[in-house]
Amino acid sequence: MISLLLLKQIAQLFLSIFLGWVLVKTRILKPEDSRVFSLLSLYGVMPCIIISSFQLDYSPEIVHGLLLALGSALGVHIICFLLTALLKRPLRLNTIEQATSIYSNAGNLIIPIVIALFGKEWLIYTSAFTIVQIPLLWSHLRFLVSGEKSFSLKKLLCNVNIISILIGLFLFLCRVSLPSVLIGAMDSIGGTVGPLSMVIAGMLIAGMDPRRLLTPGVWKATALRLVGYPLVVLAILKLGGFAALVPNGETILLISFLAACAPSAATITQMAQVYGRDAEYSSAIYAVTTLLCIITMPLMVTLYQL
Repeated sequence: MISLLLLKQIAQLFLSIFLGWVLVKTRILKPEDSRVFSLLSLYGVMPCIIISSFQLDYSPEIVHGLLLALGSALGVHIICFLLTALLKRPLRLNTIEQATSIYSNAGNLIIPIVIALFGKEWLIYTSAFTIVQIPLLWSHLRFLVSGEKSFSLKKLLCNVNIISILIGLFLFLCRVSLPSVLIGAMDSIGGTVGPLSMVIAGMLIAGMDPRRLLTPGVWKATALRLVGYPLVVLAILKLGGFAALVPNGETILLISFLAACAPSAATITQMAQVYGRDAEYSSAIYAVTTLLCIITMPLMVTLYQL
């Protein structure tokens, strides 16, 4: 049942991809205009979603569930790091292919799916994946793409999503409820994250050279991101018996598993643009993984439920 609902939700989001593609092909917008939408999503929509997701009544059950979600998110990334370290030489993975295999689009795509499948009260567990991923994006991913070795704690702590998480955690732990009018506005803004991110994807797809989609490395990275790595994560989650650790553990782990099955992260393309590391190639992998996840994600969820 969840697999069918997931398929329907992803299909709805893909109509937004078509809209982005049409806007560029009809020359109403340019591919580079997607940067404006990306900034809107990053600095406006995502903070509203994160802070609002922590507006729940405090309970030990939620805290224990959040700890499980944090542990599973950390475990997923460790698995991806280890697999990439083992496979990068045999498969000759370049830096972009390594990055797109490790990092998933766990925010923009997963948040609207979780709301549709389980409800807004479950969003707090998606924040756990974000808490783990964002520091890695601004440290390991930046090192991988740029080749730099410096690390700025100040830049990390000043990241708008990290600040939003800290604010949300503070309000949750201190049991502070924001005014209903403010929460309503945040929820309305946050509701645009799915369509907005898919419009951005459609704009990028419309602006790229179709020949890049035929590059063997694109399909190699796609197979790892959508099939190979999720299957390993699934096996460990099933064999480990972690779902029994807390109430509703199976659903909490499913949310982390959805993030592990998601397409490659859009942030990789943005960093590749900044550091001049073949952003078009990264966009091609992002486009193919985003298009094919409509098939792979429901299949992976079905395997999870067996």
